[in-house]
Order: sequence, then structure tokens, then C-alpha cells
Amino acid sequence: MARTGKESKAKQKKAERKAMEKKMNAGFANVKLANEQEDPLSALPSLTSYNKNGLDLKLETLRGPEIDEKTMEWAFKLMETNMKALYESCYQGKDPDLCWNESRKRDELTDPRAWFLIAKSAEGTPAAFAHFRYDMDYDDEVVYCYEIQVEPGFRRKGLGKFMLKVLELLMIKADMLKIMATIFKNDEPEVSFFKNCLKFETDETSPLDDVYETFQYEIVSRFNLKKKREMEAKENSENKPIN
Repeated sequence: MARTGKESKAKQKKAERKAMEKKMNAGFANVKLANEQEDPLSALPSLTSYNKNGLDLKLETLRGPEIDEKTMEWAFKLMETNMKALYESCYQGKDPDLCWNESRKRDELTDPRAWFLIAKSAEGTPAAFAHFRYDMDYDDEVVYCYEIQVEPGFRRKGLGKFMLKVLELLMIKADMLKIMATIFKNDEPEVSFFKNCLKFETDETSPLDDVYETFQYEIVSRFNLKKKREMEAKENSENKPIN
């Protein structure tokens, strides 16, 4: 007896749901494995120092709760100096949930899921930090860069670009699909840094302006191309029509 079109579609949808469930489970397992690392940077021993353009710095990765109080306070103050005015210019009097909130920002930095890539001088003076997390973004496992902040005296020396490249390599080492970041549209240096210098592109999850709402931010990303090709090939194979 020939299978009806309705039965065929139902079976196809069931197969697609199973494939998505399998993909999500694999993603969560991968994120869990990444977060169980003792020291992610140990997988990239050649990138634990930065010696260019007059800088001589050491890099390390630490969990947010492991960072000493003095270094954490430095990180917060640097972030506040660099970002508070931007938040207020975008959201002050418009959206209190998105405006600068010191308590919320401190909680983000000390969250158990937070990882830090920190660059310090030989004397131990911090020069820059990136706050990142291994996480799920919808159904994709990603490295999400929450912050990249560089002290004024260490800027325009390639340090920020180097640190983002390190995060990209950590993403590849952990077999994540993407590295992502949220940027302010009106912060021209930040937009240029991510989109022109690092070649990040607007992510498919970034909200689009319309006649009802204009968004002050944009979500940008770069793919782990090897993993993307492997996943697409697997999905195409699993989602072939069932005769």
C-alpha cells in the first residue's frame, strides 16, 4: 500500500526533530567539556606571550571566580571607563534594562561561567582582558566574547587583534561552531575593529531594524569553517527525503 503524502511529511518532521535533538545534545555536551578545561590556553602554548610593537606581555586564561580581587576591580574599572558612556548614550532614559548597571556588570564578570584571557607585563601589571564564555547560542555551541578591553597605553599595537585571534583559536580547539560578540552600532572604532580588522560578519541572530524598533547593537560572528562544513554535510545526509 502506497504511503500517503501526509504520512511521509509526518515521518520527515519526526526525523528532523530527532536530528535537532541530537544536535542540541551534542552541543551541550561539547560546551560542558570545554568548560571542564583547567586552562584552555594550555592547548596553545605558542600564544601565551605577545612580543610585538614594543610590548612584552604574558597571557593566561582564568575563570571569573578565580581572579583575585585587585585584578577583578581593575577589569571592572577599565570596562566602566571604556563602556559606561556608550551604554548611557544609547539607553539612558530609553531602556533601563539595557542601560549601564554596575551591579549587573560586576555579576557578569564573576559569573561561574565566565572565562578571562588576561595580558600582563613581566611585572604583573595588567594591560588588557577579554571576558568570554563557552556557551550555547540557540542551537549552536559558541565562544561568546562579552568584553575586550585594552588599557590606553597598550592600544594600537595589535594586542586586541591578537587576543581575539587567540579566542578564535580556542573556539576551534574546543570544536565550537562560532565566535560571537555584541557591538554598539554607533561605536565606530569597535565596529571597524570587528568587521573590518577581524572580518566578523553580522550574525543570523542579530535583530533587524524595522519601522517599529531600531536596535542600538549588532551581533557579529565568525565561523569555524571546518566544523560548519562537517555539520552541513551531516545535516544534508540526515535530512534527505524519505521515499
